[in-house]
Amino acid sequence: MPSLISSDAALAALESLGDSVRAEQAAAYHKAPRPYLGVSVPQIEELTDDWRARLTLDERLDLAEGLWATNIHEARVAAAKLLTQARIRPDERVWALIQAWVPDFDAWALADHVAIAGQKRLVADPTRLEVVEGWTRSPHMWTRRAALVMTLPWAKMNFPKPADLAARDRILSWCAGYVPDREWFIQKAVAWWIRDLSKHDRPRAAAFLDAHGSEMKPFARKEAAKFLT
Repeated sequence: MPSLISSDAALAALESLGDSVRAEQAAAYHKAPRPYLGVSVPQIEELTDDWRARLTLDERLDLAEGLWATNIHEARVAAAKLLTQARIRPDERVWALIQAWVPDFDAWALADHVAIAGQKRLVADPTRLEVVEGWTRSPHMWTRRAALVMTLPWAKMNFPKPADLAARDRILSWCAGYVPDREWFIQKAVAWWIRDLSKHDRPRAAAFLDAHGSEMKPFARKEAAKFLT
């Protein structure tokens, strides 16, 4: 039988690895106003690998939910790691939990850890792009950004099927809609998407920059074109 691990026990395990100096450095680096323990990502992954092996899916989801609710940086990273797995069946509750966390995003690191888990759920069921498209119209900048970071797999596919190419074009239309947004993180996300796309679909990346590059911020245009020049 799997061992039930409470969020209190999991948090205690994280706290036992804490480093006050590293915690201060992390707080200064991430700049998001929450507690930091000073635990490295590899240390967190070692714990979550063990927890994942010992827990049922429902127990893992309960633990992830409890860890996220603490608002502690490393606990939220651990919550995301608990959901980062390509094959999960059923995964409806996993996807629902990821969606519930998106409005809480307030810094790139946590957003990106959750985005990796989200990417796997989108690839598993691309119809979920309907939900993600709604994020592109959110007043919350981090939600808008998440729409691009979570869909990066479609920029990186080497052998996309027709449905994947349709999804790629759909997401490129979101990128185009973001170009007038002068927020740095949005410009960076667009550049990231086009840069990664250029390594797998040079014509589409070049066409995007031909159409929209002049409207992008210079740093974003340069980043997007990194592998095209």
